[in-house]
Amino acid sequence: MAPALDAADLYRFYHAGDEETLALRGVSLAVEAGELVAVIGPSGSGKSTLLACLAGLDEPDGGTVRVAGERVSRRSEQRRAQLRARFIGVLFQSGNLMGHLDVRQNVLLAQRLAGAADARHVAELLASVGLAGRAHALPAQLSGGELARAGLAVALANDPPVLLADEPTGELDSRSADQVVGLLRERARRGTAVVAVTHNEQIAEAADRVLELLDGRLAA
Repeated sequence: MAPALDAADLYRFYHAGDEETLALRGVSLAVEAGELVAVIGPSGSGKSTLLACLAGLDEPDGGTVRVAGERVSRRSEQRRAQLRARFIGVLFQSGNLMGHLDVRQNVLLAQRLAGAADARHVAELLASVGLAGRAHALPAQLSGGELARAGLAVALANDPPVLLADEPTGELDSRSADQVVGLLRERARRGTAVVAVTHNEQIAEAADRVLELLDGRLAA
């Protein structure tokens, strides 16, 4: 069987005037179902660019990305959005909640974008991340840890085979960070391929593999 996530020879260039920045330089990685992979590296090493390319939020200048056997790269923006809604959950450091919707509504919206809404599944999902009692709270009414877990619920709304997390514990206290790390680990145990871009040692220690990105290349 093909890996849940397969990226081959990814290149990404940025131009500013006459200057060219090589953000990714031939990055390849494969992540199996049920595997938690941490990607570490200093600021400016290309981690966020890699995550954006894996999620289909950005197009690589070279190479391909496949998720659940489906090619995500070199597709129209509309098609990439459809594939992302169906196959990829993305947890952003800055949050992925609509401020005017409560937690339950945010998860339902993510489901509708994929073409289906299941209120029972939403209730089960919120219970699994410890937010059963906060379903009707607005994002502004949530603590930092609750926001992170609500964002994770949105990312998992459609039971995606791949979960991508950008610094998921970056702004959390140690207790909340422990909860999020535990939820990522549990999700991997349930068969999801999880990739977390992080500076957090807790995630690296919990990961099945740690990949280091330096100057746009994976360290040997």
